[in-house]
Amino acid sequence: MWQLYQFPLCPFSRKVRLALAEKAIPHELVRVSPWLQEDEFMDLNPAGQTPVLVESEKGTVLIDSGAICEYFEETIDRTPLIPGTAINRAEIRRLVTWFDEKLYRDVVGPLMEERMTKRLVSRDPPDTGVLRRAMTSANAHLDYVDYLLDHRRWLAGPVLTMADLAAAAHLSVADYLGGIDWRGHKQTVDWYAVMKSRPSFRPLLAERMEVIMPPAHYDKPDF
Repeated sequence: MWQLYQFPLCPFSRKVRLALAEKAIPHELVRVSPWLQEDEFMDLNPAGQTPVLVESEKGTVLIDSGAICEYFEETIDRTPLIPGTAINRAEIRRLVTWFDEKLYRDVVGPLMEERMTKRLVSRDPPDTGVLRRAMTSANAHLDYVDYLLDHRRWLAGPVLTMADLAAAAHLSVADYLGGIDWRGHKQTVDWYAVMKSRPSFRPLLAERMEVIMPPAHYDKPDF
């Protein structure tokens, strides 16, 4: 069976978990704290980043959320998450890159640093200026998601795709860390409520960090 080395508040781990669940691929979770740089994990991925997917019996090690998701798109026919024509697939990949790079850089990464890493690792107080900028950027990103949903049923078109999973993974981490103001974003709220109701998403919403608690609305589909 596949083993997914992951950290609960890593959005890239969450993206892979959602993809594996949507495709009904059996796996077990192995929790790691990347900042500890434990030997077993560093041997799997010297970069020390989650997620890493391992099939010990076959000696297979897959690293990087994008590479992992593409691997299962190529090897598992059911529940395609990058479907359609070449143009459709290009748009899905464009949006996945947008969320994995720009949303992470502008919003999720700074929130994780200030509200998680500083609390768990360095014991430093958060930088309120960084938090304000991240939350302002989050609002701009929600405006863009609103725009997409004004023109499409799902983020990349008429069906659920990897773009929806990537966006939901990142937004769920930002929401857990209290960095999202959902007011004035009805299109995104309605879409995210549907995402939160999916069986693949419920296990993520049920998890809690030991010393960091999410807002009261975090796991509620109606919020």
